[in-house]
Amino acid sequence: MHTINILLTVIAMNLALITPAAAGSFSFENFFIGRSSAEGSFRSITGVKRTFEVQLFGKWDGRTLTLREDFRFDDGSRDRKTWRFIKDGPGRYRGTREDVIGETEVRIEDNVARFSYLVFLDPKNRSNKVRFHDTMTLNTDGRVLNTAYVTKFGLPVAWTRVEFRRP
Repeated sequence: MHTINILLTVIAMNLALITPAAAGSFSFENFFIGRSSAEGSFRSITGVKRTFEVQLFGKWDGRTLTLREDFRFDDGSRDRKTWRFIKDGPGRYRGTREDVIGETEVRIEDNVARFSYLVFLDPKNRSNKVRFHDTMTLNTDGRVLNTAYVTKFGLPVAWTRVEFRRP
């Protein structure tokens, strides 16, 4: 019996070593500082499907993360978006982007960040307003998976999936 207890203790200690340090380890400024990249897809209930690649560059000044996203879509079109996340406390940020209406509040618990924001899909004409509901999860392999559903008038109309990785 004593041998089984020792064996179980050794297994538990080894599992603790290989389990990611998720609690408190995911922060935007740690993951997104410098260069990173992503691949993603967008699909809507109308049948629109787009895939894309993103090159990101993050700059942290001690309080604000400025995150530039350069998108290249499967049809060859390109876009650039820039998030500005102000850190309000441990696991708390306020974010703005040029096409986002108002601010988003980000909350990170353990290895999961959640936030929701309104955006114009056609920002030039300020039309087609939808809400994104993002969940970003830091995985054990060091990648971040962002899944989001998009709503209009409270009804789901689209879904996105983006996988971020560090070089």
